[in-house]
Amino acid sequence: MLATTPSSSGVKLQPWGSCRRRAASPALLPATATGRIIVDSGRMPPSPLPLRAVASESAQTSRAPQPQPPPMDVDEEKMLANYVPVFVMLPLEAITAENKVGDAEGLRAQLRRLREAGVDGIMADVWWGIVEGAGPGRYEWRAYRELFRLAQEEGLKLQVIMSFHACGGNVGDAVNIPIPAWVRDVGEADPDVYYTSPGGARNQEYLTIGVDDRPLFHGRTAIQLYADFMESFRENMADLLECGLIVDIEVGLGPAGELRYPSYPESQGWAFPGIGQFQCYDKYLEEDFRAAATDAGHPEWELPDDAGEYNDAPDDTRFFTADGAGATYLTEKGRFFLTWYSSKLIDHGDRILDEANRVFLGCTVKLAAKVSGIHWWYRHPSHAAELTAGYYNVDGRDGYRPIARMLARHDGAVLNFTCAEMRNSEQAEEAMSAPEELVQQVLSAGWREGTEVACENALPRYDRRAYNQMLKNARPNGVDLGGVPARRVAAVTYLRLTDELLAGSKYRAFKTFVRKMHADQDYCADPAQYHRPLKPLERSRPAVPMDRLLDATTPEAPYPFDPETDMSVGGDLAGLIDRVFDKIEWILG
Repeated sequence: MLATTPSSSGVKLQPWGSCRRRAASPALLPATATGRIIVDSGRMPPSPLPLRAVASESAQTSRAPQPQPPPMDVDEEKMLANYVPVFVMLPLEAITAENKVGDAEGLRAQLRRLREAGVDGIMADVWWGIVEGAGPGRYEWRAYRELFRLAQEEGLKLQVIMSFHACGGNVGDAVNIPIPAWVRDVGEADPDVYYTSPGGARNQEYLTIGVDDRPLFHGRTAIQLYADFMESFRENMADLLECGLIVDIEVGLGPAGELRYPSYPESQGWAFPGIGQFQCYDKYLEEDFRAAATDAGHPEWELPDDAGEYNDAPDDTRFFTADGAGATYLTEKGRFFLTWYSSKLIDHGDRILDEANRVFLGCTVKLAAKVSGIHWWYRHPSHAAELTAGYYNVDGRDGYRPIARMLARHDGAVLNFTCAEMRNSEQAEEAMSAPEELVQQVLSAGWREGTEVACENALPRYDRRAYNQMLKNARPNGVDLGGVPARRVAAVTYLRLTDELLAGSKYRAFKTFVRKMHADQDYCADPAQYHRPLKPLERSRPAVPMDRLLDATTPEAPYPFDPETDMSVGGDLAGLIDRVFDKIEWILG
């Protein structure tokens, strides 16, 4: 397949596999006075929609010559092999609901402070509801190009999230960004396009995976919507992909951008540590389950009706109870349902990542997917909160290695996992939480299946204790003075950029954290020097049959983790000194 790109001599043809695709050009695409490319209002184009480029500026970014670094001595080179790059998530409102950069100069000042701290880059949500908000196939990218230019001018790399979910209703959501209004209009006529609870509550944060193949959205399926969006992103960001500014593309696969069901929505009354509820009661997923049960010889089986309410504890329910052998999740019917429920989720992620791999083929980027750190009830035999979210992870069954195995086929897509800052001792005893064991299990699953892993904190933290835990998880067996450590995460992303992070002792502690993630080395712009070379994305390997993926559920002991990091940012004494300095700074005004 060939793409066209304007040149001084007319139109030049180049392979579709090249990272640079057709740049936006008024000479090639009809535009309104504002530069927005619109769909002919007389009829909808056939699926898939041709891409509508709307970036107002299309100047190509040339690759500036880079000065050659001086040769490193042996010890420095070995220490650099332990380097873990640090990215910082931008505020959710970095791009406003009106599709503008919010406070560009204030953001520039914040980015400069991040760069002064040695940070490698930033992570930014690219909201579907903003970019394609004006109508089907009408993509408006100018604000994101402006945002990305800001990062480039301040010397920061980019991780971008294809955010196909809504913002609002989850822990930490400070703004409201719904999915596109024209998609919600379809939902008004057919509410079953949304995930649905046993009681019939609809969740408008993300489309149910039951409509992945249903052409309900002006002739397109949900997967076509996501693929077309990513195609348009590549078209309009070709120069920024080519120059190496964008290094990771995390593909949103569910609520909060995570590969899971929306089982614990605060907007519907969930509160920690409730077990949540299964979210498969829309007519499309119910139909799919009935067909699967019939094929298995049990047409009489129904979706669970004994799994409790959002804020129940496991033992409040018959499905999850640990009281005797009568728990539904241990029966043949329960195991069948949980296998179906979790397998649908894995298949959903696999298919969208396959589209992402096709779209970004040839670009020098890594694909990534986020898995949620659902640590509460981990020490209960049923792992109830994980089960309702779609992670079939119970005693005797590993629910995360099949996900890692699926990711590995997409040219080693990165498994990004949350709650890396948490310690067991910080959790309420009644929640039966075990975030440390959960992180150890999931990171081990990724390493064992040969895919890279990354991690981030789940909740905002500014204290040294949290930083030390993240450092421990990033290099679970410490720095290797002889070179590349046996296990090290691909990157750490810190949640989230705030004025508080950049002030006083919090900023000093954060700078130390970045320095320790870098193994006490200076900022390094070239990932190849710390043995993480980026390469053009290669085509995904052939799809792995589900039964082969599920072979990975056989549990194996996780890799050993050290009890504490060997690159500490300081402990209680350092924290006390921080508070003293903060007090002095407050007095001095």
